[in-house]
Amino acid sequence: MELTRAAIHSFANSCSKLKPEIKGTAYKSLEKTLQFKPNEFMDTSKFIYRLATILSVNTTAFIIPIYSEDYETIKGYYPILPQRTEVVEAQGEPWLRYTFANGNKAAIELSRVGILTQYQYKDDFFGDGNGALMPTLNLLDIQKQGIEEGIKQSAMIRFMAKLGTNTRSEDITKERNRFAAENLSADNVSGMMMFDTKYSEVKQIDSKPFIVDADQMKLIQNNVFNYFGTNEKILQNSYNENEWNAFYEGKIEPFALQLSLVMSNMTFTPNELSYGNQIFFTSNRMQYASNTTKLQVSTQLFDRGILSTNQVMDVWNMAHVEDGDKRYIRKEYAEVNKLHDEGGDNNADSEKKGISEPNDTSAAGTAETNI
Repeated sequence: MELTRAAIHSFANSCSKLKPEIKGTAYKSLEKTLQFKPNEFMDTSKFIYRLATILSVNTTAFIIPIYSEDYETIKGYYPILPQRTEVVEAQGEPWLRYTFANGNKAAIELSRVGILTQYQYKDDFFGDGNGALMPTLNLLDIQKQGIEEGIKQSAMIRFMAKLGTNTRSEDITKERNRFAAENLSADNVSGMMMFDTKYSEVKQIDSKPFIVDADQMKLIQNNVFNYFGTNEKILQNSYNENEWNAFYEGKIEPFALQLSLVMSNMTFTPNELSYGNQIFFTSNRMQYASNTTKLQVSTQLFDRGILSTNQVMDVWNMAHVEDGDKRYIRKEYAEVNKLHDEGGDNNADSEKKGISEPNDTSAAGTAETNI
Protein backbone atom coordinates (compact mmCIF):
# COMPACT_ATOMS: atom_id res chain seq x y z
CA MET A 1 0.00 0.00 0.00
CA GLU A 2 1.29 3.46 -0.92
CA LEU A 3 0.35 4.86 2.52
CA THR A 4 2.41 2.30 4.44
CA ARG A 5 5.28 2.65 1.97
CA ALA A 6 5.19 6.43 2.38
CA ALA A 7 5.25 6.07 6.19
CA ILE A 8 8.25 3.72 6.04
CA HIS A 9 10.04 5.84 3.45
CA SER A 10 9.72 9.09 5.42
CA PHE A 11 11.13 7.37 8.50
CA ALA A 12 14.01 5.67 6.65
CA ASN A 13 14.76 8.82 4.67
CA SER A 14 15.08 10.86 7.87
CA CYS A 15 17.27 8.17 9.46
CA SER A 16 19.58 8.16 6.43
CA LYS A 17 20.78 11.64 7.45
CA LEU A 18 22.28 10.33 10.70
CA LYS A 19 26.05 10.72 10.92
CA PRO A 20 28.11 7.84 12.37
CA GLU A 21 30.99 8.81 14.62
CA ILE A 22 33.48 6.77 16.66
CA LYS A 23 34.56 7.80 20.14
CA GLY A 24 37.83 6.44 21.48
CA THR A 25 41.05 5.23 19.90
CA ALA A 26 40.04 1.64 19.09
CA TYR A 27 38.87 1.32 15.48
CA LYS A 28 39.13 5.10 14.97
CA SER A 29 40.35 4.35 11.44
CA LEU A 30 36.95 2.76 10.74
CA GLU A 31 35.15 6.10 11.18
CA LYS A 32 35.67 7.30 7.59
CA THR A 33 34.53 3.92 6.28
CA LEU A 34 31.32 4.24 8.30
CA GLN A 35 30.79 7.83 7.19
CA PHE A 36 31.21 7.19 3.48
CA LYS A 37 30.99 3.54 2.35
CA PRO A 38 30.31 0.78 4.92
CA ASN A 39 30.43 -1.91 2.23
CA GLU A 40 31.22 -2.41 -1.42
CA PHE A 41 27.67 -1.78 -2.64
CA MET A 42 26.29 0.98 -0.38
CA ASP A 43 27.21 4.43 0.78
CA THR A 44 26.32 5.43 4.34
CA SER A 45 22.97 6.98 3.40
CA LYS A 46 21.80 3.83 1.60
CA PHE A 47 23.13 1.61 4.39
CA ILE A 48 21.16 3.38 7.13
CA TYR A 49 18.09 3.80 4.89
CA ARG A 50 17.99 0.08 4.17
CA LEU A 51 18.44 -0.85 7.82
CA ALA A 52 15.54 1.41 8.83
CA THR A 53 13.37 0.01 6.02
CA ILE A 54 14.13 -3.63 6.84
CA LEU A 55 13.43 -2.96 10.51
CA SER A 56 10.07 -1.31 9.74
CA VAL A 57 8.94 -4.01 7.29
CA ASN A 58 10.20 -7.09 9.14
CA THR A 59 10.62 -5.79 12.72
CA THR A 60 14.09 -7.40 12.65
CA ALA A 61 17.28 -6.35 10.86
CA PHE A 62 20.72 -8.01 10.95
CA ILE A 63 24.09 -6.30 10.51
CA ILE A 64 26.94 -8.56 9.41
CA PRO A 65 30.55 -7.42 10.00
CA ILE A 66 32.88 -7.63 7.02
CA TYR A 67 36.29 -8.91 8.13
CA SER A 68 39.78 -8.68 6.77
CA GLU A 69 41.66 -11.87 5.97
CA ASP A 70 42.49 -12.41 9.64
CA TYR A 71 38.76 -12.76 10.47
CA GLU A 72 39.29 -10.43 13.40
CA THR A 73 39.69 -6.91 12.00
CA ILE A 74 36.38 -5.37 10.89
CA LYS A 75 36.59 -3.39 7.64
CA GLY A 76 32.89 -2.79 6.94
CA TYR A 77 29.26 -3.70 7.63
CA TYR A 78 26.40 -5.17 5.60
CA PRO A 79 22.62 -5.38 6.30
CA ILE A 80 20.87 -8.76 5.92
CA LEU A 81 17.18 -9.46 5.26
CA PRO A 82 15.72 -11.70 7.99
CA GLN A 83 13.77 -13.79 5.44
CA ARG A 84 17.10 -15.11 4.17
CA THR A 85 18.47 -16.01 7.59
CA GLU A 86 18.06 -18.72 10.17
CA VAL A 87 19.58 -19.37 13.58
CA VAL A 88 21.26 -22.78 13.89
CA GLU A 89 23.31 -24.37 16.64
CA ALA A 90 26.84 -25.67 16.10
CA GLN A 91 28.94 -27.12 18.92
CA GLY A 92 26.65 -25.59 21.50
CA GLU A 93 26.89 -22.05 20.05
CA PRO A 94 24.17 -20.26 18.03
CA TRP A 95 25.15 -19.28 14.50
CA LEU A 96 23.37 -17.12 11.95
CA ARG A 97 23.17 -18.79 8.55
CA TYR A 98 22.20 -16.46 5.71
CA THR A 99 21.67 -16.64 1.95
CA PHE A 100 22.81 -14.01 -0.54
CA ALA A 101 20.74 -12.90 -3.55
CA ASN A 102 22.85 -15.11 -5.85
CA GLY A 103 22.03 -18.21 -3.77
CA ASN A 104 25.37 -18.52 -1.99
CA LYS A 105 25.19 -19.30 1.73
CA ALA A 106 27.39 -18.23 4.62
CA ALA A 107 27.33 -18.44 8.42
CA ILE A 108 28.72 -16.45 11.33
CA GLU A 109 28.58 -16.71 15.10
CA LEU A 110 25.51 -14.91 16.38
CA SER A 111 27.67 -13.14 18.98
CA ARG A 112 29.41 -11.27 16.15
CA VAL A 113 26.13 -10.12 14.56
CA GLY A 114 24.25 -6.89 15.25
CA ILE A 115 20.47 -7.37 15.66
CA LEU A 116 17.93 -4.54 15.53
CA THR A 117 14.37 -5.37 16.61
CA GLN A 118 10.91 -3.87 16.98
CA TYR A 119 7.95 -5.36 18.85
CA GLN A 120 10.20 -8.04 20.35
CA TYR A 121 8.18 -10.19 22.72
CA LYS A 122 8.04 -13.95 22.17
CA ASP A 123 11.36 -14.62 20.42
CA ASP A 124 14.82 -14.15 21.94
CA PHE A 125 16.29 -12.88 18.66
CA PHE A 126 13.51 -11.60 16.38
CA GLY A 127 10.72 -9.04 16.48
CA ASP A 128 7.15 -10.31 16.41
CA GLY A 129 6.31 -9.04 12.91
CA ASN A 130 3.64 -6.66 11.64
CA GLY A 131 0.65 -8.99 11.91
CA ALA A 132 -1.19 -6.45 14.05
CA LEU A 133 -1.31 -4.12 11.04
CA MET A 134 -2.88 -6.65 8.66
CA PRO A 135 -6.57 -5.85 9.46
CA THR A 136 -5.92 -2.18 8.63
CA LEU A 137 -4.10 -3.14 5.42
CA ASN A 138 -7.05 -5.35 4.42
CA LEU A 139 -9.42 -2.42 5.02
CA LEU A 140 -7.21 -0.20 2.86
CA ASP A 141 -7.28 -2.81 0.08
CA ILE A 142 -11.06 -3.23 0.26
CA GLN A 143 -11.53 0.54 0.29
CA LYS A 144 -9.31 0.97 -2.76
CA GLN A 145 -11.18 -1.77 -4.67
CA GLY A 146 -14.50 -0.15 -3.74
CA ILE A 147 -13.34 3.21 -5.10
CA GLU A 148 -12.17 1.62 -8.37
CA GLU A 149 -15.38 -0.35 -8.90
CA GLY A 150 -17.54 2.64 -7.98
CA ILE A 151 -15.77 4.85 -10.51
CA LYS A 152 -16.09 2.18 -13.22
CA GLN A 153 -19.81 1.67 -12.60
CA SER A 154 -20.62 5.37 -12.40
CA ALA A 155 -18.79 6.07 -15.65
CA MET A 156 -20.11 3.08 -17.62
CA ILE A 157 -23.95 3.35 -17.99
CA ARG A 158 -25.35 6.58 -19.48
CA PHE A 159 -28.69 5.58 -21.02
CA MET A 160 -31.29 2.87 -20.47
CA ALA A 161 -33.60 1.79 -23.33
CA LYS A 162 -36.52 -0.61 -23.13
CA LEU A 163 -37.49 -2.59 -26.23
CA GLY A 164 -41.23 -2.96 -26.82
CA THR A 165 -40.98 -6.53 -28.13
CA ASN A 166 -39.39 -9.78 -27.08
CA THR A 167 -35.98 -10.04 -28.75
CA ARG A 168 -33.22 -12.61 -28.79
CA SER A 169 -30.12 -11.75 -26.80
CA GLU A 170 -27.88 -11.58 -29.87
CA ASP A 171 -30.32 -9.20 -31.51
CA ILE A 172 -30.35 -7.03 -28.38
CA THR A 173 -26.55 -6.75 -28.58
CA LYS A 174 -26.69 -5.75 -32.24
CA GLU A 175 -29.46 -3.21 -31.60
CA ARG A 176 -27.58 -1.69 -28.66
CA ASN A 177 -24.46 -1.22 -30.77
CA ARG A 178 -26.50 0.30 -33.61
CA PHE A 179 -28.34 2.66 -31.30
CA ALA A 180 -25.13 3.82 -29.63
CA ALA A 181 -23.32 4.30 -32.94
CA GLU A 182 -26.15 6.42 -34.41
CA ASN A 183 -27.05 8.46 -31.35
CA LEU A 184 -24.19 8.52 -28.86
CA SER A 185 -21.07 8.63 -31.00
CA ALA A 186 -19.16 11.70 -32.16
CA ASP A 187 -20.78 11.34 -35.58
CA ASN A 188 -24.06 12.62 -34.15
CA VAL A 189 -23.22 16.31 -34.63
CA SER A 190 -26.82 17.45 -34.18
CA GLY A 191 -26.97 16.52 -30.52
CA MET A 192 -30.47 15.06 -31.05
CA MET A 193 -31.42 11.47 -30.19
CA MET A 194 -34.12 9.75 -32.26
CA PHE A 195 -35.55 6.22 -32.06
CA ASP A 196 -38.49 4.37 -33.57
CA THR A 197 -41.46 2.57 -32.00
CA LYS A 198 -39.52 -0.58 -31.26
CA TYR A 199 -38.38 1.23 -28.08
CA SER A 200 -41.12 1.75 -25.52
CA GLU A 201 -38.89 3.87 -23.33
CA VAL A 202 -35.45 5.53 -23.38
CA LYS A 203 -34.18 7.45 -20.37
CA GLN A 204 -30.89 9.05 -19.42
CA ILE A 205 -29.23 7.85 -16.21
CA ASP A 206 -27.99 10.61 -13.96
CA SER A 207 -24.49 9.40 -13.10
CA LYS A 208 -23.07 10.60 -9.80
CA PRO A 209 -19.40 10.24 -8.86
CA PHE A 210 -18.55 7.60 -6.24
CA ILE A 211 -17.40 9.20 -3.00
CA VAL A 212 -15.85 7.24 -0.13
CA ASP A 213 -16.89 8.28 3.35
CA ALA A 214 -14.22 10.80 4.40
CA ASP A 215 -14.46 10.02 8.11
CA GLN A 216 -14.00 6.31 7.51
CA MET A 217 -11.01 6.93 5.28
CA LYS A 218 -9.45 9.25 7.87
CA LEU A 219 -9.92 6.62 10.60
CA ILE A 220 -8.15 3.94 8.57
CA GLN A 221 -5.29 6.33 7.70
CA ASN A 222 -4.88 7.28 11.35
CA ASN A 223 -4.52 3.59 12.20
CA VAL A 224 -1.50 3.46 9.87
CA PHE A 225 -0.08 6.71 11.26
CA ASN A 226 -0.46 5.49 14.84
CA TYR A 227 1.21 2.17 14.04
CA PHE A 228 4.25 3.73 12.39
CA GLY A 229 4.49 6.69 14.77
CA THR A 230 4.08 9.33 12.10
CA ASN A 231 1.47 11.73 10.75
CA GLU A 232 0.27 13.36 7.57
CA LYS A 233 2.50 16.43 7.91
CA ILE A 234 5.64 14.30 8.25
CA LEU A 235 4.70 12.32 5.13
CA GLN A 236 4.01 15.46 3.11
CA ASN A 237 7.03 17.42 4.47
CA SER A 238 4.80 20.23 5.71
CA TYR A 239 5.82 20.07 9.39
CA ASN A 240 7.13 22.92 11.51
CA GLU A 241 10.10 22.70 13.89
CA ASN A 242 8.01 21.62 16.89
CA GLU A 243 6.32 18.84 14.91
CA TRP A 244 9.68 17.69 13.61
CA ASN A 245 11.17 17.66 17.12
CA ALA A 246 8.29 15.48 18.33
CA PHE A 247 8.85 13.05 15.43
CA TYR A 248 12.59 13.02 16.09
CA GLU A 249 12.19 12.33 19.80
CA GLY A 250 9.60 9.59 19.32
CA LYS A 251 10.88 7.85 16.19
CA ILE A 252 14.34 8.85 14.93
CA GLU A 253 16.20 9.10 18.24
CA PRO A 254 15.18 5.62 19.52
CA PHE A 255 16.41 4.13 16.23
CA ALA A 256 19.69 6.06 16.45
CA LEU A 257 20.17 4.94 20.06
CA GLN A 258 19.52 1.27 19.30
CA LEU A 259 21.76 1.37 16.21
CA SER A 260 24.54 2.99 18.26
CA LEU A 261 24.33 0.31 20.96
CA VAL A 262 24.10 -2.58 18.49
CA MET A 263 27.08 -1.46 16.40
CA SER A 264 29.17 -0.61 19.46
CA ASN A 265 28.57 -4.01 21.04
CA MET A 266 29.34 -5.92 17.83
CA THR A 267 32.49 -3.90 17.11
CA PHE A 268 34.24 -3.46 20.47
CA THR A 269 35.24 -5.95 23.14
CA PRO A 270 33.91 -5.48 26.69
CA ASN A 271 37.32 -4.15 27.69
CA GLU A 272 37.32 -1.59 24.85
CA LEU A 273 33.81 -0.51 25.78
CA SER A 274 34.88 0.02 29.39
CA TYR A 275 37.46 2.55 28.16
CA GLY A 276 34.77 4.63 26.45
CA ASN A 277 35.05 3.34 22.89
CA GLN A 278 31.71 3.47 21.10
CA ILE A 279 29.93 4.11 17.80
CA PHE A 280 27.15 6.66 17.92
CA PHE A 281 24.88 8.33 15.36
CA THR A 282 24.18 12.05 15.50
CA SER A 283 21.79 14.38 13.71
CA ASN A 284 21.84 18.12 13.19
CA ARG A 285 18.29 18.77 14.34
CA MET A 286 18.71 22.53 13.82
CA GLN A 287 18.43 22.04 10.06
CA TYR A 288 14.65 21.81 10.58
CA ALA A 289 14.36 24.90 12.78
CA SER A 290 13.12 28.29 11.60
CA ASN A 291 15.65 30.95 10.69
CA THR A 292 14.67 32.92 13.80
CA THR A 293 15.44 29.95 16.05
CA LYS A 294 18.71 29.26 14.23
CA LEU A 295 19.81 32.86 14.68
CA GLN A 296 19.03 32.83 18.40
CA VAL A 297 20.83 29.55 18.99
CA SER A 298 23.83 30.58 16.88
CA THR A 299 24.40 33.92 18.58
CA GLN A 300 23.65 32.84 22.14
CA LEU A 301 25.72 29.65 22.12
CA PHE A 302 28.59 31.06 20.05
CA ASP A 303 29.03 34.04 22.41
CA ARG A 304 29.37 31.68 25.37
CA GLY A 305 31.97 29.42 23.80
CA ILE A 306 29.57 26.47 23.52
CA LEU A 307 29.51 26.33 19.70
CA SER A 308 32.52 26.73 17.43
CA THR A 309 32.40 28.62 14.13
CA ASN A 310 32.06 25.40 12.15
CA GLN A 311 29.26 24.17 14.40
CA VAL A 312 27.41 27.39 13.68
CA MET A 313 28.06 26.79 9.97
CA ASP A 314 26.46 23.34 10.41
CA VAL A 315 23.36 24.95 11.88
CA TRP A 316 23.01 27.01 8.70
CA ASN A 317 24.00 24.08 6.47
CA MET A 318 27.06 25.93 5.18
CA ALA A 319 30.59 24.72 4.40
CA HIS A 320 33.23 24.69 7.14
CA VAL A 321 35.90 27.39 7.20
CA GLU A 322 39.59 27.34 8.06
CA ASP A 323 40.28 27.38 11.82
CA GLY A 324 36.55 27.02 12.31
CA ASP A 325 36.90 24.58 15.22
CA LYS A 326 38.05 27.31 17.61
CA ARG A 327 35.63 28.53 20.27
CA TYR A 328 35.21 32.15 21.33
CA ILE A 329 33.72 33.87 24.34
CA ARG A 330 32.78 37.51 24.81
CA LYS A 331 35.73 39.64 25.81
CA GLU A 332 34.90 41.08 23.02
CA TYR A 333 35.95 38.45 21.55
CA ALA A 334 38.80 36.14 22.58
CA GLU A 335 39.66 32.53 21.86
CA VAL A 336 38.67 30.40 24.86
CA ASN A 337 42.04 28.78 25.44
CA LYS A 338 43.89 32.13 25.19
CA LEU A 339 41.96 34.21 27.73
CA HIS A 340 44.88 34.30 30.21
CA ASP A 341 47.45 35.09 27.51
CA GLU A 342 45.45 38.08 26.31
CA GLY A 343 45.30 39.76 29.72
CA GLY A 344 42.19 38.31 31.28
CA ASP A 345 43.60 38.70 34.81
CA ASN A 346 44.79 42.28 34.17
CA ASN A 347 41.36 43.27 32.88
CA ALA A 348 39.75 41.85 35.99
CA ASP A 349 42.16 43.88 38.19
CA SER A 350 41.36 47.03 36.22
CA GLU A 351 37.66 46.52 36.80
CA LYS A 352 38.25 46.25 40.56
CA LYS A 353 40.41 49.33 40.56
CA GLY A 354 37.87 51.33 38.60
CA ILE A 355 35.11 50.49 41.05
CA SER A 356 37.13 51.09 44.25
CA GLU A 357 38.78 54.32 43.05
CA PRO A 358 36.15 56.30 41.15
CA ASN A 359 38.41 59.41 41.06
CA ASP A 360 40.86 57.51 38.83
CA THR A 361 39.38 58.28 35.42
CA SER A 362 41.68 55.95 33.50
CA ALA A 363 40.75 52.95 35.64
CA ALA A 364 37.05 53.78 35.44
CA GLY A 365 37.34 54.00 31.67
CA THR A 366 38.85 50.52 31.51
CA ALA A 367 36.07 49.00 33.57
CA GLU A 368 33.40 50.64 31.44
CA THR A 369 35.02 49.36 28.26
CA ASN A 370 35.16 45.82 29.57
CA ILE A 371 31.53 45.94 30.66
